[in-house]
Amino acid sequence: MATTAKTEIAFTSLSHPAPTSVEQREQVLTNPGFGTNFTDHMVSIEWTEGRGWHDATIGPRGPIALDPAASVLHYAQEIFEGLKAYKHGDGSIALFRPEANARRFNQSAERLAMPELPEALFVESIRQIVAADRDWIPSAEGASLYLRPFMIATEAFLGVRPAKQYKYLVIASPAGNYFKSGAPAVSIWVSDYTRAAPGGTGAAKCGGNYAASLVPQAEAIERGHDQVVFLDAAEHKWIEELGGMNLYFVFADGTLVTPALTGTILPGITRDSILALARDEGLTVREDRYSLEQWQADAQSGKLVETFACGTAAVVTPVGKVSGREVEFTIGSGGPGQLTQKLKNRLVSIQRGEAPDPHGWVMKI
Repeated sequence: MATTAKTEIAFTSLSHPAPTSVEQREQVLTNPGFGTNFTDHMVSIEWTEGRGWHDATIGPRGPIALDPAASVLHYAQEIFEGLKAYKHGDGSIALFRPEANARRFNQSAERLAMPELPEALFVESIRQIVAADRDWIPSAEGASLYLRPFMIATEAFLGVRPAKQYKYLVIASPAGNYFKSGAPAVSIWVSDYTRAAPGGTGAAKCGGNYAASLVPQAEAIERGHDQVVFLDAAEHKWIEELGGMNLYFVFADGTLVTPALTGTILPGITRDSILALARDEGLTVREDRYSLEQWQADAQSGKLVETFACGTAAVVTPVGKVSGREVEFTIGSGGPGQLTQKLKNRLVSIQRGEAPDPHGWVMKI
């Protein structure tokens, strides 16, 4: 059976021969964790040079066949996104700014020399998997269905050029809290490694950026910290972002500063949402450079009262302590700050349909 998307491509629905039992699914949903359990279905769409996007399906999740010479395995043409589906109090299901994810996905595709996916097709692919696996959305406070759209180069060849065949997929995972420690604020380690350099792929959401962060992240954990923060590659002085989240700095006068998007920082959708919500509150928000040296001085003087990280997976997370080879300081009381909590509550309330949505961010499905 085929269902028509809001594009020229129709999705074919493939029946699932052995879906997860209700009992097994409910057991998972009582404690979903993050990124370790997966739903029954996945979306798959093919792209071929000269033909474009074709063969869109929603069917059973399972292994995918790849030739050993598939380009993704050798030249790393791979991009992905992350977004969530939420269960609202009235029983409806909603997405948060999926069109923004679609735009960023195509920006990543352009940087990695991959084909762009029509935004309407991206959004429809998300609708398809959420409709198929809506029973997998947890109802517990703070829980959601995490959605992972991604694209890989599948052409079998050895040679440094853009591939001529690609596969786009979407998988889903019921998600609870991102950080396992449960601490009121995270502790971060200042890395000697750099995440991205000017002219590189820092603004693209591609796997290579995250692979490069694994060693410094492991170093942070070995030293007793939750996350790693990266400085710029040129001067190793300016704050950029954490391993997978953007940063905000809150000052005693109510001003917020977040590092400017200079091509080395991922343009976070949560980051952008916080910008809008802070301005709605009448706060002064600046996108500017902010140095590690100034961060420590402002925290110790009391000029800086809060720092928080933000991203789709963890939403908004207070930063309590910062350590590095030459720095060590606590921010405010070391716990959640009032403005951090206020902005988080506003964002989450909109996402979950508990507050007005003045920006039209929520998409009911």
